[in-house]
Parts: sequence; C-alpha cells; structure tokens
Amino acid sequence: MKALAAILVESKKPLVLEEIEIPPLRFGQVLVKVICTGICGAQINEIDAVKGPDKFLPHLLGHEATATVVEVGEGVTTVKPGDRVVMHWRKGSGIHAPTPKYKSPVGTVNSGWVTTFNEMAIVSENRVTTVPSDFDPEAGALMGCAVTTAFGVINNDAGVRVGESVAVFGAGGVGLNVVQAAAMVSAHPIIAIDLFDSKLELAGRLGATHLINSKKQDAAAEILKIVGKNGADVVVEVTGNARVIETAYEVTQAQGRTILVGVPREKATIYTLPLHHDKILRGSEGGQTRPERDIPNYVKLCQAGKLNLKQLITNHYPFEKINDAIADIRAGNVPGRCIVQMKA
Repeated sequence: MKALAAILVESKKPLVLEEIEIPPLRFGQVLVKVICTGICGAQINEIDAVKGPDKFLPHLLGHEATATVVEVGEGVTTVKPGDRVVMHWRKGSGIHAPTPKYKSPVGTVNSGWVTTFNEMAIVSENRVTTVPSDFDPEAGALMGCAVTTAFGVINNDAGVRVGESVAVFGAGGVGLNVVQAAAMVSAHPIIAIDLFDSKLELAGRLGATHLINSKKQDAAAEILKIVGKNGADVVVEVTGNARVIETAYEVTQAQGRTILVGVPREKATIYTLPLHHDKILRGSEGGQTRPERDIPNYVKLCQAGKLNLKQLITNHYPFEKINDAIADIRAGNVPGRCIVQMKA
C-alpha cells in the first residue's frame, strides 16, 4: 500500500511530495487515513531547524488532524477499524509504540509517534483519541494541538480565576484559542497583541476586550494603561520571540503568572528577583493536556454550542498545496488556523 506524503528532505526548503510505502503494523501501532490536518508553528520551527541540525532527515511532519482508523496492530485496545479519531502529539491512553519508517523515492523516511502531513499514517496508539463519527473533522483537527494547548494553558498552567486580567502576545491559532478559553472562564480584561489587524479583529470576535497592534503601538505601555501600572495577572506569550518574552514578563504583575508557549530562537534576558517573591514564569508543554480526558470534554462543548471552532478556520488548502499554506502562514496571510484537506 502506498500513500502521498509531504516529506521534509532538507531543512529550510519546501516539503517534497512523494509516495511512501506503508509497512506492516508493529505492536501498539495504528494505521489511519487522514481526513484533514492543521499546521502548527511547531512544524515551521522543524522545517527551519530552530533547535539545530536535523539528524532525522528525511522525515514526516504534522501533529494535529482528524482521521479514520484503517487497521490496528497487536495489543491495541482503545480504537478499532472504522473509528473516527483526533490525532495529537500529547500522550493519551494506550500503548507507546515504536516509530515507523517508510520507503520512498527519496530514501527511508523517518517518522515520529504521530505525523499528519501524509494521506495514510502509522501512529502510536497513545496519539489517537476517538470522537463521534459525525463530529466536524475540521474542528477535530484543531483539538490535536491548538485547542488543547490553549485551553490547558488557561486551565492548568495559569489557573485563571474569574475576573483576572489576561494578556496574550500572538493571536495565531493557539493565541486565538487562549483568548477564547480566557473568555469562557470569565477573565477580564482580555488583551490580544499582534502585528496583524486581521488576527486582532478575529481575536475581538472570540472574546478579546482590547486589541493592540504592536507594530503601531507600544504594547507594554498600552497594556499598563488598560490593567493599571502593576501589570496583568496572567500574560501568555505565544510568539517565541525573545524580545516579546521579555516584554511579557515585564508587564506581568508582581504576583502574576507569565506562561511561555512559543519556543524562542535566541536567549531572553529577565530580572529574576521577582521570582523569589511569588511571581511565576512557566514554560508550557501542551498545556499539560490529557487527551483522553480533555478532548471528549471539548467535543461536548462544541456540540452544546459553547465552543466555536469554525470561525477560527480562515484558510483551506488541498494537500498538494501544502507548501503554499506554509508560505502563507509565514507571510501572515492566515488570520486564524488553516486546514489542509486530503483527497476523499
């Protein structure tokens, strides 16, 4: 069996579309047919090799998608053929299986425990969680990373309480969900900061009470005007820009929490004394999400009309145009989240 895949062959270069050969399943592995996938900033970072030389090239990418289970390997008990599943990078229930390798025209292609930039994927059992068969696959794809990370940041990392002020640096796919999650727990005010008015406009529709374009305004000064000179209770940094991280920390009040979601490419400098006096600076790993617990809860919220994910999706691309999608994200032409559709 063969399937089309977008392969990272060389760092900082476009992905190469080639067919991969699907090997037999091993213990704990699940074969899925991907319906649609999102693209996260983590994949951009992988392409750009921000953590250094990529020793796994060539390899597959992607960690948020909706799929249908085709086949299960020995030992798998949490899913069965025909199930609709969300694919996610956080560990969930089930076996932590070996990672697959695929044959292709560009040589042996490496893969992690989950990849979604391929029409068919072998994933570890603990990287898929079942959802209702009629659940919107585009909304499901966002639950693989963007939604679960953002809601986990608000609920688990920051522990936002009713009426606390929240500032969010970066109104992309994760940042917009942070805004929406903050609104759902009745934070106030909720301040969105970004370079693009189109993203800020969407943030306003999702619950942000104040919008700051940091290309046109002094973000730190504007935040302090809104929340007062002591700073915000919670500041979430999603961009990974070292200077923005420094600003986010500075505008967090003395007993507040700065939560870092974005991964910096260079060192940030902060004054650490406040950390000895109840100020918190914390890096987030997927919002401490437990997929098997949290994804079903978010599905229920969507079904009840309390969580709106459709308006987060602003761009659609066929799989063959995945490099165009990546280019548009880099250029800031994707206000919300983009969805890449596989062939039916």
